[in-house]
Order: sequence, then structure tokens, then C-alpha cells
Amino acid sequence: GFSPPKVAGGLKPAAPLAFGTIDTWLIWKLTNGRAHVTDHTNASRTLLFNIHQSRWDDELLDILKIPRALLPEVRASSQIVAETAEGLPIPKGIPIAGIAGDQQAALFGQRCTRAGMAKNTYGTGSFLVMNTGAEVVQSTHGLLSTMICQPDHYALEGSVFVTGAAVQWLRDKLHIIKSAAEIETLAASVADSGGTVFVPAFTGLGAPHWDSYARGLIAGLTLGTTSAHIARAALDSIALLSADVLNAMRKDSGIEPTELRVDGGGSVNDLLMQIQADVAGLPVVRSSTMESTALGAAYLAGIAVGFWTESDIDGQWRAARTFTPSISEDERRARIAAWHRAVAKAKGWEDSASRADDT
Repeated sequence: GFSPPKVAGGLKPAAPLAFGTIDTWLIWKLTNGRAHVTDHTNASRTLLFNIHQSRWDDELLDILKIPRALLPEVRASSQIVAETAEGLPIPKGIPIAGIAGDQQAALFGQRCTRAGMAKNTYGTGSFLVMNTGAEVVQSTHGLLSTMICQPDHYALEGSVFVTGAAVQWLRDKLHIIKSAAEIETLAASVADSGGTVFVPAFTGLGAPHWDSYARGLIAGLTLGTTSAHIARAALDSIALLSADVLNAMRKDSGIEPTELRVDGGGSVNDLLMQIQADVAGLPVVRSSTMESTALGAAYLAGIAVGFWTESDIDGQWRAARTFTPSISEDERRARIAAWHRAVAKAKGWEDSASRADDT
């Protein structure tokens, strides 16, 4: 039973209302409406949660006129919050014990539990998260300050809009590869991009640039440019976008990470991981488990019910391969400088075109 809250004007909605993110809805369904809960990592993504005080923020709720009664109870990420109800296609009484946001679960699955430990997940986009410990680091470089699964611990996060989607574009629109996996062989057939720079700003640029008017750009083309150079430049762009986020984290936190742990579909590309190590300037460690989000969620639940301890799961994490930087600092800086020249050209492109049309 959920009592509908009063809303503006003293009226009541025609049906009971309850607000929550997808985890809240799933738990509501699994318990037949007996549990209206979330965890602090998901609560923090609503922008209604005070991450400094770990509670719903009364000032924000008042400004936005959101009744507190709509909001779920906030629980720990690793805690038995309810049990499955009777009458479902699964057994009754299964403990619901792990709740976490996607990237926080991946951070936990990668065992990045100390300040300075960072992970990057390569999918259609990329999501880089760095543990900042017990301090909330306020970013001045376009990053998100967020809570993580460990109580009273925080992180910086940066989202890259287009990474794997750039490979899909080469496959589906330019038809220079027949499958995503082919890009590694094609890109490895040349020593470098031959001066070609590819900025995959198809939907604008995410962190740390945040420019919705940016558009995709391929620069540095010559008569000698081949499809292999464009493929190589595409892999460069994926790594360079993530390196921009990592460098923003370094500036914001003052922390120098010792390695970058990676997972997701793109992390199986050895050439991409080597380029990532080169432009990030630190070792890139590929996990033996690609699905770190699912693993992190399982770990949270297992700890809550006593199946695992933190020491148990620390001992389970394995590196499949480590990629170490292979270029000089001068070369790294030159590649990043060329990248940033191209990014500057891509920024504001749509807005500039609109202004030109107006004249």
C-alpha cells in the first residue's frame, strides 16, 4: 500500500504515485509493492539527493515542488532490503541485497576501492570513474561528483558520448569494415594515422568538453590517406577522448592514478588498449571479466548475505593483460596537441553554421 501524497492546490492524484529509478521499480515489482527503496548511488543521479549529507535535499525538493512522500527510502548498496514476494515466476523469499548504479557497480566489480583507482568501460560510449575516497571533489573541468557503493565514499565520473559508435559508423555508413572486430586488423596495417585526426562528435562532445553544437570531423587528409589511416584515427579518438577525461580528473583531484582498469566490449581490442596506455601515460589493465557491472552487483549482494567478504572478492579480481606506455612524453604531448587542434575545429560547428545561414 502506498498513500498518494498531496500535491499543489491540495488536490490528490487519481492513482497512487511513487517515484524512483529503474532499480526502485524492479524492487517494487519483485516485492509486489511492499518495498519502495533505492540506494544512494542511484538516488544521487536524480539530482535531488544531497551527496554531502546522504539524504534527500529539502531545499531542492521545495524549489521543484516535489513531495518527499513520492521518494523511495535510501538504503546502502550492499544490504538486504527486502525479499521476493509470493506469486511471482521466481521463488518467494529470495533476499534482494545488492543495489547500485551501472558505473558504480562496475567500479566495485573492478575492485577500485581506494582513492586514485580508476576504471573505464568501453561500450557504445565510454564511462571513466575514479575513486576519490572520503572527499567530495568538486570538478572545475566538466566532471560529475558522485557517490559510489562504499558508504561515505565518492568518485569523479566523465562520460564520452561516442566510442564504439564510431566503429559502428565506419562499418555501417562508410563500409570500410564488415564487422567491428575487423577494425583492429585494418588499423594495425599502418604504423600510425598518417596525420589523420578523427573527432567523432556525431552527437556533440561529452566530458570534459560539453559542447552540444560540436560535430564530427576528419582532419589532416592527404592524397596518401587510406581507409586504414581513418580506422587508426578512429581508435586514436576513442583513446584520446578518454585521456581528456582522465587528465581532467588529475587536475580536479590532484591525484595521479597508477593504472587504469578497463572492461566492456572495446577493451578486447589490443591495439586500442595500447593506444590508450600511450596517450593516457599510464598502464592500462584489462580485467579477466568483461562484465564488471554484473560482477559488481553480484559482489554487493553476496557480501550482504554473508556469502563473500571484502577480502574474498579482492582475491578474486584478476588482470587478463596489462598494456604499458610505449611512446615518449614528447610524442604523447604532440599527439594530444594535434587532437586538441581538431577538437577546437569541431566545437561549435552547428552553431557556427546556423549563424552563417542567418547572414
